[in-house]
Amino acid sequence: MKKKWIVTILVLLFFVIIYQALKFQYNRLIVLDQGVRQAWAQVENVIQRRADLIPNLVATVKGYAKHEKEVFIEVTNARSSLLNAKSVKEKEIASLSFEKALSRLLLVVENYPQLKASENFLHLQDELAGNENRIAVERKRYNEAVNRYNRIAKSFPVMLFVRAFNLDTEKPYFQAEEESRKKIEVKF
Repeated sequence: MKKKWIVTILVLLFFVIIYQALKFQYNRLIVLDQGVRQAWAQVENVIQRRADLIPNLVATVKGYAKHEKEVFIEVTNARSSLLNAKSVKEKEIASLSFEKALSRLLLVVENYPQLKASENFLHLQDELAGNENRIAVERKRYNEAVNRYNRIAKSFPVMLFVRAFNLDTEKPYFQAEEESRKKIEVKF
């Protein structure tokens, strides 16, 4: 009889340990998953901030460069694409397109010295520069959160729990597009 109680207690203890391990791994994966989602939401937040600043910049430049209509249309279309992008990959592509359009707009600015001296324009330019730094920081934080998740999700025995709980086996990193790696020539 005593042996039966010991076996029963050991079996119960085994199931309690298994339950606690499952609970711990599941909760850890959920915390990491939410960290990745939060980091991505912050990337989207600063991208949205940039998209909100652009109409003010375009309006300021338009007053000086009325004949540069195609640049304004390109910026507006790129902004729209960025706001409508859903996945990480779509956001990456739209962000690159937006950055290209923005750089074309800033090239137009170079042709208007009185615009470059405008206090409103200088303020907007500073805001954009600061926002680009924020975007870089938030992309870095997102990739760090993805790294934490992926390292844990791919480790053994956690990878078994990931599959069992139907969680992502790997989160996508925010990566620069091939085109952004090309050397940029600046001409004065």
